[in-house]
Amino acid sequence: MALHDRSDGAGSLPGHPPQTERTATTTAPADRPTGSDGAGCVSGRSPQGAECTAAAPSDASSHSASEETPRRAPGPGGTTPADPTPAETTPADPGPAETAPPAPPAPPKPKPRNRNRSGSGSGSRRPALLTTALVAALAVLALVSAGTGAYDIPLGDVLASVQHHLGLGGAPLDRVGESVLWNVRLPRVVLALLVGASLGCAGALMQGVFGNPLAEPGVIGISAGAAVGAVAAIGLGLSFFGNWTITVCAFVAGLITVSSVYLLSRNGGKTEVVTLILTGIAVNAFAGALIGLFVFFADSGQVNQITFWQLGSLAQATWPKVLAVLPCALAGLLVAPFHSRRLDLLALGERPARHLGIDVERLRIALILVVALLTAAAVAVAGVITFIGLLVPHLLRMANGPGHRFLIPGSALAGALVLVAGDLAARTLAQPAELPLGVLTALLGSPFFFWLLRRTRRKQGGWA
Repeated sequence: MALHDRSDGAGSLPGHPPQTERTATTTAPADRPTGSDGAGCVSGRSPQGAECTAAAPSDASSHSASEETPRRAPGPGGTTPADPTPAETTPADPGPAETAPPAPPAPPKPKPRNRNRSGSGSGSRRPALLTTALVAALAVLALVSAGTGAYDIPLGDVLASVQHHLGLGGAPLDRVGESVLWNVRLPRVVLALLVGASLGCAGALMQGVFGNPLAEPGVIGISAGAAVGAVAAIGLGLSFFGNWTITVCAFVAGLITVSSVYLLSRNGGKTEVVTLILTGIAVNAFAGALIGLFVFFADSGQVNQITFWQLGSLAQATWPKVLAVLPCALAGLLVAPFHSRRLDLLALGERPARHLGIDVERLRIALILVVALLTAAAVAVAGVITFIGLLVPHLLRMANGPGHRFLIPGSALAGALVLVAGDLAARTLAQPAELPLGVLTALLGSPFFFWLLRRTRRKQGGWA
């Protein structure tokens, strides 16, 4: 009975168990039920189990003790912990195996920035290369156009004559060659340069102002208004400015037209782009009716002159006409590049541009006046020439992107290049006859316009 009381574990110290307890533990029968008085030895978490575990000796009799004590869970790493010594107390419960957290992934290396503005990246070299290529191609094509025609002049003779007139050496041509080169060919080439540069730059400005890739100077009625002025001067037989009468009338009519369009589309101190374009369409229709009316009342000679002028041509190019268009073209071409940064900000949208400090209304008024100046001057001396302002800016956007810092001067160079090439083709494709330049540009520009419509529709997923 005394031995049974001691096995309950009451009153015994865990660190110093009595000898009788050890003997009872080692000599206990193997078939002793676990639910007897020594039930405290089954659970290693109870105080009784702690005493029983601490009292187990580490000798040969540990086999019978292991039958009554529970099997220990393997420790971390899969190894079974050794039996505790008598001096040990309740062993610590082995917790779940702790695994080290995965190492965070290494941060990606920053990509080098494209230094387009600094001038050291490949993107900044592309505008310089394109500008150099355009200038070189334009110079070569101008010299070739000056020497090609019904009376051919070799390229070396053209260069020698130009050097002679500039006082840089060279040699003059014969009398016929000098007359053809300086009175017929060079005025035509210079006028093609000015008109093409004006139309290309005006197209880039129109697309930037309206945020519409399909915009060109004819959209808001500038070309049609200038045509009304020129047709009126021809049909009414006006001659108060001499040879400059048609030019002055076309320029004034173009400015009146664009001013009327802008005022009619203005509402509440603001001008909406959609309203401006729709007003321009209506003005184009009205201008077409006026031109038809003047043609109806004109005689046969005036009708032929009006028809040929409407088709667009540089056949009547003279140095006085070059001087007439030169001030307007140079003024517009010099002013336009200063608005390139504002146009880039306007491309973000009207509201972001206003938040960034851009006066959108003032910018639009200034650029529309510049467009009117360029377009009216070009139409006044060359007639109606379409699609230059639409085709050229898109080709440059595909080559270098939408930035206006290069797009505006590049459009002027490319427009001049396209019109010089078009005039050379108009003079040589149907010799001895001459194709109207406006017809040729329309034949080439119309398929491009159809392709552009499909491309824009495909990118936008349909028209809204």
